Amino acid sequence: MVCEQLWQFSRTFFKDRLDQNVFERDIAPIQACYEDENCLELIFPNRYLKEAFYSEYIGVLKKEIGAKRPEFRSLSLRLVLEEAQDQVVAQSSNTVEEETSPAPDPVLNSLNPNCTFETWVGRCNELGKAAAMQVADSPGKVFNPFVIYGDVGRGKTHLMQAVGHLIQQKFPGQKVAYVHSEQFVSEMIRSLQKNEMERFKERYRQSVLLLDDIQFFVKKVRSQEELFHTINSLLDSGQQIVATCDRFPRDLEGLEDRLKSRFSCGLTVGIDPPELETRVAILLSKARASDILLPEEVAFFIADRIQSNVRELEGALKRLIANASFLSAPITMALARESLKDMIDVRDQTVSVYEVQKALSHYFKLTINDLTGSSRKRSIARPRQLGMFLAKKLSGISVSQIGRDFGNRDHTTVLHACKHIDNILKEDVVLKADCDNLLRILNQ
Repeated sequence: MVCEQLWQFSRTFFKDRLDQNVFERDIAPIQACYEDENCLELIFPNRYLKEAFYSEYIGVLKKEIGAKRPEFRSLSLRLVLEEAQDQVVAQSSNTVEEETSPAPDPVLNSLNPNCTFETWVGRCNELGKAAAMQVADSPGKVFNPFVIYGDVGRGKTHLMQAVGHLIQQKFPGQKVAYVHSEQFVSEMIRSLQKNEMERFKERYRQSVLLLDDIQFFVKKVRSQEELFHTINSLLDSGQQIVATCDRFPRDLEGLEDRLKSRFSCGLTVGIDPPELETRVAILLSKARASDILLPEEVAFFIADRIQSNVRELEGALKRLIANASFLSAPITMALARESLKDMIDVRDQTVSVYEVQKALSHYFKLTINDLTGSSRKRSIARPRQLGMFLAKKLSGISVSQIGRDFGNRDHTTVLHACKHIDNILKEDVVLKADCDNLLRILNQ
């Protein structure tokens, strides 16, 4: 069907050109309807996403279609709110016309229906899940703000949106506003330009606020000021705030101290990369959701080689499923090895913590017992910190596991060591030379 081909082409076009977070925020929530063979109907969960698509994406898409896909030029494109409260009709070859109607409640509510506690797989992060469920059971009363931090692809957004879904389920009248920090800033700028700041403030100050990737506010002074007042207003009125961040909020350089203090006054939990069994469970769960038969040995094969990032796991599975579909072949170990050989070749080059320790002990004339022991002598403590830094950089395993491998140290000790070494490397040419030499040795 030509309309379906148009939407597949459009999604691929945007996915190739947008940052993944932007794609997941602006494009992924859109649903397509192909009932009219001459008109592609796109259904949006809220007015904000529809207006953003209308103002920011239609023009570049029409230009791309005009240049590369003339067979789509005669089709129409209709943008529709999920509740069918208004429509924007766009002819692919003509100007865009807009039919006006009463605006819906402007509270954002674009939660991904798949991001629930039922679909959360992560036994290594049970503390985070338990805390999140308590927040959803009593929004605004415990752990407020609730901040989830960790590296990309570990399920922070999933866990945060699961909180939103459960709040809506338990408290049907409660408004929930999910927004990416970049979207918050963009909308604030638009509101300033249109002199609509009061409307902007009302949008967020009457709802549970789910704020994704707060590191985006770094060095944005005006936006930080408005965010600070929004947080104060929500806390004063007893509304729940849930935020995600790629690191501990106090480590965000360029974020005002008063915001760091606000985000730290509730509960902050870290999300570790999933262990092997959880990675296998994630793959099997995703395969079942797609109605695909994935042999357990193939799931273990992929999970063993892709260790740190759930998104990469999902990407590997999608590639494998696509190749099986193209070849009309069942998923086997042989197909998995061939389909994922470039991803696995990269993963096979990762370095174990033991290899890092062995290289350090030889380079600095120390024993592995020195590196994992309790001595605080500078001649031992500095190589130990450098080893933690290199292990985090090269091994692809969690900081908690690195801490255990370096003498059962806490994950915060590893994070402190990595930050300390990173700062010293900018000024200490001797340590920089040592680090570069060790990187060459370990990458051979």
